[in-house]
Amino acid sequence: MPNQFSLLQERRFRPFFFSQLLGAFNDNVFKTVLISLVVFHGSELSSMDSGTVATLLPALFILPFLLFSATAGQIADKFEKSRLIRRIKLFEIGIMLVASLGFYWHSLGLLTGALFLLGLHSSLFGPVKYAYLPQHLTKDELIGGNGLVEMATFLAILLGQILGADLAVQAQYALLASLVTLSLALSGYWVSRNIPYSAAAAPDLTIHWQPLRATWQNLTFARQDKKIGLALLAISWFWFYGATLLAQFPSFAKHTLDGDESVFILLLAVFSSGVGLGSLLCEKLSKRKLEPSLTVLGALGLSLFGLDLYFASSGLPAMTALQNYTQFTASLENLRLLLDIALIGVFGGFYIVPLYAYIQSHAEESHRARIIASNNILNALFMIASGIASIALFKLGFTIPQLFLATALAHTWLMLVLCLYQAKYWTRFSHWIK
Repeated sequence: MPNQFSLLQERRFRPFFFSQLLGAFNDNVFKTVLISLVVFHGSELSSMDSGTVATLLPALFILPFLLFSATAGQIADKFEKSRLIRRIKLFEIGIMLVASLGFYWHSLGLLTGALFLLGLHSSLFGPVKYAYLPQHLTKDELIGGNGLVEMATFLAILLGQILGADLAVQAQYALLASLVTLSLALSGYWVSRNIPYSAAAAPDLTIHWQPLRATWQNLTFARQDKKIGLALLAISWFWFYGATLLAQFPSFAKHTLDGDESVFILLLAVFSSGVGLGSLLCEKLSKRKLEPSLTVLGALGLSLFGLDLYFASSGLPAMTALQNYTQFTASLENLRLLLDIALIGVFGGFYIVPLYAYIQSHAEESHRARIIASNNILNALFMIASGIASIALFKLGFTIPQLFLATALAHTWLMLVLCLYQAKYWTRFSHWIK
């Protein structure tokens, strides 16, 4: 039986896969370049405090998901998807042209405007992306297809941040960043031209252009099916958990682990690789079936290794100077910590991929993109809530390891509630492990 990688040889999946991979990669390259420039060249761009601007930039990227995801879901249900994807990719090229002007003129206004538009681009693409898959993949291919997409997403986050940080410190950063981001956008459009026809799910749909009204309608509809609504909340919780870890990795590396930038990149690489590996293993473990037991297994792993991350990172000996990644990995205590982060990623993949496949296979075809849009709205809200919760706990005197502990404990409690509310999840898991 062919495995998930055989999908990369087929026109129904390959152009779509690389189109979304290049888009996610470009998002992270541009965001990282901009944040790095604000931190290291802030005086050239603005008189505002660089730390404040750098903190606000990720929120500016997320804002369009809250404002426009509901409308994007309606558009994705109403129109044929291959043509829609190509138009979204042309929009990305236009955004990168604006960004290039911002780089050359050292204009923070143009660069932040481009960042907001890039968030809008991603909010438009999200519902199309996940609604496209069930139109072209069979039910027994959904787990594998989603696994490849999630693997690609986290690979794009990792490589995009590494490349973006490297571009920002180059003397000719304006030219290099412009060339790279424009090339990625053009490549994404070129690849998208081969995406096959994907019929509109609800061509007679009347689009409500008022964002708040459309958002409320989407969330209300998603709540009507309690099982799908629960899956949406479970996915959004994963983004809360992941956002909490990822947001703290730079400070965690420097202030808790006494590591330099290479240790931060190592943490990011280990986590992203873990999620990618877990996502790819889902097909084999589930035997190509929509298996909720994997979500329970993933939830257990997130609890166990999240708790151990606290113990592994508490009481580490203080260093007299910042360590690089080579010095850091020479310690057995640090290897245990890296293993925890890797396994959090792996079990995160087990947790999230079956949930996406469940929503795609059980949502009504005519409303599938709008359901995905509801998920994007909830994801954005949960990521914002993650930042607010972290700030609140730090105000109470929590350390970063204690924040990780609180997140793991909250996750454990929520998963117990989930298994009590949907007992079949635990029942299926019990039978699956036997």
